[in-house]
Amino acid sequence: MKIFNRRDFIKTTGVAAGGLVLSSSLLQAQGKKPGDKLNIALVGIGAEGEVLLNSLLKLPNLNFVAVCDIWPIRKNYAFRRIFKELKQKAKMYEDYKEVIANHAKELDAVIIATPDFWHAPMTVDFLNAGVNVYCEKMMSDTIEGAKSMVRAARKSGKLLQIGHQRTSNPRYIYARETLLRKNNICGKILASNGQWNRAVTADLTYAAKQAIPADVLKKFGYTSMEQFRNWRWFKNLGGGPLSDLGAHQIDIFGWFLGAHPTRVYASANSDYNHKDWPDNVMCLFDFDKTFQNVKAQVFYQVLTTTSSGGGYYESFMGDMGTLKMSENPAITKLFRENNAPDWEPLIKNGVIGTSEAPAESKVADTRETKALVSYAFPAKIPGYDSDKPIHMYHLENFLGAVRGENKLNCDSEHAFAAEAAVFKARESATKGVPLTFAESDFVVEG
Repeated sequence: MKIFNRRDFIKTTGVAAGGLVLSSSLLQAQGKKPGDKLNIALVGIGAEGEVLLNSLLKLPNLNFVAVCDIWPIRKNYAFRRIFKELKQKAKMYEDYKEVIANHAKELDAVIIATPDFWHAPMTVDFLNAGVNVYCEKMMSDTIEGAKSMVRAARKSGKLLQIGHQRTSNPRYIYARETLLRKNNICGKILASNGQWNRAVTADLTYAAKQAIPADVLKKFGYTSMEQFRNWRWFKNLGGGPLSDLGAHQIDIFGWFLGAHPTRVYASANSDYNHKDWPDNVMCLFDFDKTFQNVKAQVFYQVLTTTSSGGGYYESFMGDMGTLKMSENPAITKLFRENNAPDWEPLIKNGVIGTSEAPAESKVADTRETKALVSYAFPAKIPGYDSDKPIHMYHLENFLGAVRGENKLNCDSEHAFAAEAAVFKARESATKGVPLTFAESDFVVEG
């Protein structure tokens, strides 16, 4: 089994490296310098589009050329924000194809944050028009759509970053490289688990006067405003919670363990909302050979009927310690096994933070058990700023690559390999049977 290493991937993939060179050459031909403004467009200004806009408005040297959305209130919102905060008058569009027709030659990059089923056609069209693309995950609602994006990136030689933002988060990079690999803080990792649990929420609504005309909805693939507002739950539009939430974390398991999964068995329950996609999904992944040359099992759950269980996180459990990782620093913890070497040298050298006193604990048969001591991350992590929005690191990485200053942290080749595991888990949950992976499942041919 080939070990998967994201950091080495771009070094051994000529297409990805070629895309970076072509992009840099193009910018130089246009007279772009590191300090010059990049011309960008924003397509899709829903909840995720707003999150990205919040970060983009804080970044220097950007010129918003166009904003595009089929819902006028969201399009107008983005226009007003950009004008108020940057004094820039971006042109507004309903159809992304008009953005390409009118602005492709001047655009350095486009940010796509539309529903999943639009990701592939939009990305392919922008790449073919010579525009670098940052596209939110999932890459597509279908695996064939995701493959088309990879092929378009290769053919065009342009950059394609997928929005698995943890791959650019300095805390996650520190955990993977410094804690798990350099310091082997967990010892042998034989098990991992993670979750993203959310409380029940009502369907998204809209005011009657804000309704999009039926012919416009139909043109862009929706049957009603209810479907437009809640597209994540509908097949052929989105992929349900496993794609929407689980994709972030299933990606992290493969990245941290340094390998692709070999088997998956998933079970799903649709008895609460009775939507196209399940409310709750539980998955068990087998990894036959991790970066430590051992087998590991990963349990993952995504629940939308309860917020219990401690939020969202990924845990990596070894014979010497456990790393509990989250984008939320308050949830992140390190736990030292009682048989592990003393961690005081790690504290002294600033590798980890100070320990927290464990609570007293006894098991039912009265045998005393010594509770594990928990530790925090160090106060300072290279490149991490607690005041910076979590999506900003990934956008900075993308825009830096567009300027030719660095390489992408989540190019389309890697993203496809990560999302292939999600597609297979979704299939397993639908069929109710375990499924195996071949290494070819993680690579796009052609």
